[in-house]
Amino acid sequence: MKPFVLVDASSYFFRAFHALPPLSNSKGQPTGAVYGVVNMMRRLMKDYPESHIIVIFDAKGKTFRDDLYPQYKANRAPMPDELSVQFKPLLQVIEAMGFPLLMIEGVEADDVIATLAQQATALKKSLIISTGDKDLAQLVNSYVTLINTMTNTTLDEAGVKEKFGVTPEQMIDYLTLIGDSVDNVPGVPKVGPKTAVKWLDHYGTLAEIMAKADEFKGKVGDNLRASLNFLPLSKELITLKREVSLDFALPELTSSPPDKARLIELFQQLEFRTWLKALLEDEDTPDEAQTGNYQTVLSEADFKVWLQRLAAAKSFAFDTETTSLNVIDAEIVGVSFAIKAGEAAYAPCGHDYENAPIQLSREFVLSQLKPLLENENTKIIGQNLKYDRSVLANYDIQLNGLAYDTMLESYVLNSVASRHDMDSLALRYLGKQTIQFTDVAGRGAKQVTFNQVTLEQATPYAAEDADITLQLHEVLWPQVAEVEGLQRVFTELEMPLIAVLSRVERRGVLIDAKLLKQQSDVFAKRIVDLEAQAHTIAEENFNLASPKQLQEILYDKLKLPVLKKTPKGQASTAEAVLQELAYDYPLPKVIMEYRQLAKLKSTYLDALPTFINARTGRVHTSYHQAVTATGRLSSSDPNLQNIPVRTPEGRYIRKAFIAPEGYKIISVDYSQIELRIMAHLSQDPGLLQAFAQGLDIHQATAAEVFNTPLEKVTAEQRRHSKAINFGLIYGMSAFGLAKQLGVTREAAQDYMDCYFQRYPGVQAYMQATREQAHQNGFVETLMGRRLYLPEINARNFQRQRAAERTAINAPMQGTAADLMKKAMIEMDAWLRKLKLDAYMIMQVHDELVFEVAHNEVEAAKVEIEKIMTSVLTLESPLRVSIGVGDNWEVAH
Repeated sequence: MKPFVLVDASSYFFRAFHALPPLSNSKGQPTGAVYGVVNMMRRLMKDYPESHIIVIFDAKGKTFRDDLYPQYKANRAPMPDELSVQFKPLLQVIEAMGFPLLMIEGVEADDVIATLAQQATALKKSLIISTGDKDLAQLVNSYVTLINTMTNTTLDEAGVKEKFGVTPEQMIDYLTLIGDSVDNVPGVPKVGPKTAVKWLDHYGTLAEIMAKADEFKGKVGDNLRASLNFLPLSKELITLKREVSLDFALPELTSSPPDKARLIELFQQLEFRTWLKALLEDEDTPDEAQTGNYQTVLSEADFKVWLQRLAAAKSFAFDTETTSLNVIDAEIVGVSFAIKAGEAAYAPCGHDYENAPIQLSREFVLSQLKPLLENENTKIIGQNLKYDRSVLANYDIQLNGLAYDTMLESYVLNSVASRHDMDSLALRYLGKQTIQFTDVAGRGAKQVTFNQVTLEQATPYAAEDADITLQLHEVLWPQVAEVEGLQRVFTELEMPLIAVLSRVERRGVLIDAKLLKQQSDVFAKRIVDLEAQAHTIAEENFNLASPKQLQEILYDKLKLPVLKKTPKGQASTAEAVLQELAYDYPLPKVIMEYRQLAKLKSTYLDALPTFINARTGRVHTSYHQAVTATGRLSSSDPNLQNIPVRTPEGRYIRKAFIAPEGYKIISVDYSQIELRIMAHLSQDPGLLQAFAQGLDIHQATAAEVFNTPLEKVTAEQRRHSKAINFGLIYGMSAFGLAKQLGVTREAAQDYMDCYFQRYPGVQAYMQATREQAHQNGFVETLMGRRLYLPEINARNFQRQRAAERTAINAPMQGTAADLMKKAMIEMDAWLRKLKLDAYMIMQVHDELVFEVAHNEVEAAKVEIEKIMTSVLTLESPLRVSIGVGDNWEVAH
């Protein structure tokens, strides 16, 4: 027979909270205890299939034990807020899973379990109690067994005897003797488990021990006799009540089928994505794509009907299907659109597999769409519209009706919530598992381009893209529009930036492949020299790129100190560790240089030429708006953000970014932008005055911190003040500053204390920001962009402090990102308005790079500086440095 399973859920709820790492969703709602208990329930379902699982919680309020003994559980701290807020969601999940849920007032969950165990014994039915509570061992008999899912242990009658040294029948007496400090139940002082077992082994019962109390010698005998008056009460408190009045009997407590729709909703809220995905994949209902009203448009008449509907609609979702992710080379093979949820169409125009049906011509489809797409009054909804805009530009179509991008709606709403691709968003916000590209195109070497996908597969996939995008917009936009700052960031920054970035990417940048090859050869020779140098120091040959071999050389052979270990307990060879060892030992220094050169060689010198497009002869990086938490752009294929700025090696790479004949490179870099934003946000008079006077801010800080006249500040003092200035805006501690400066922690703390004395506004701002972050769960930029901090109130002190450091820096870094985006939008508008022979070609960190015709360089410099320094009004004025040259390095 399948056993009944009783779950001591209150016990697991507390244990999951204290035993598991802190976990929260993107809104900062704690979810770890819910996750732990639900995970345990899923384990029980797997271990005991077809068994009826019953979940028992303690009810709110006092129990009969509080009436017997007012001090019962008096030592227990109140439930932490981070745990109490998880109780209701847990109950909701358990109910949705279909388990009977019991909470009986006036008694504890253990009493309810004891009563049901008594019923099982009377009915001769097998019963499992899932718990970690030793008190329940008193219930074990030939029908009742305990299991602990967290430790994977089982206790039957023999198991109780082996673990505690007494039989289940003796457990009440055993627990009475030793007492329970957690529940504040007094036992016999100085009587622990060993003594209790010894006494019960000899006398059999507590009653016999009490009757023979005079026989016990020494201090322990005195303690026993002094305890005789309250031992009966302790025993009554510990004895579980087996006759709780219940309105049901054990056989009536049967599980019901899970409410999948409710579970999907709850797992979305809690962001249990793996379980959510499993639920959706296991749905009995057909895919939405199969049930949706999706049409394949193959005739001109049908296409024109859709075109009329699109033109009449207030807004519509639009998507392109192409042959490549590379926008320069991609060819359109079809377009899809949706006006209302559940209804969409796909118009194929380039599927050329064998026996493919006759389709509309690409020329017809695009020529018909062109007026609609180029109309600025058209409101187009898309997912990653920058891609669609760039691909359509290949066909001389300007996608001007950009209104809403669901990727950016999600990103603006909460940049740290999840990935912002359509499949992830559909799962999170709609609870829908979408058709994957690999489902229709295959994987790996067997993957085909979309033009080779059959229309039977292509239509559900492509039409679903438009349909899901529309549905996402209907969920996301109201949430964005509800918050004025978020709506402003979306409409004034992120959406206008789409067209700007598209133009920057399509223009691309010219690369001198020959120069890169020459430098690669120089690096290769240096790398060989470094390998030889390392082998000489180690007195043997080894693979410098192998962490295992390096570990053996550094720690086993050379006996260098182990500063840090990996999660598996091995001595670490990470960069930060080698950097610290390099101060005192030669080999780590050589390894550091080797790694740097090898990485630059493979990532840039050798890789950059492979990105040169055969058709344009230029490199076209991709800029990403929805990746970084703070709003900064990132780039890929190639990544331009990680080229070293201050090293000679980085300068070699920038030399290869060249101006074409008849043009110059102009580089414009914001000067100390985050420190200027700090001065504005903190309103510190000292910082504001230094910037207003145009002083070297690091020199000015050094003069203040070291109490030295400005003109007498040394290079060393300026270096220290620079570390302090930048360290503080990144929330650096005295320990971190000491490590960076190579001074004692006390000296670093003195620097920081002196800094805050001179700039009290900075300290006040930092403290106010921490408090705001703890209260709201997020911080904001000047324009209203929010950065959520899920771990700002985490129990783990280190995680909380890390979130506080992020809170301090994010408004500055995020405002700098917003400022740069605004500058790009205004620069692009200026360039297009005057139709100059000048192009914005790169954005890297706080820098914009332009390609400008010789005869327009001087005029362009003046206007560029004017625009970039006026995009945002700060009380610490914006400044830029401008350089001109034949390559990026000279201009930079």
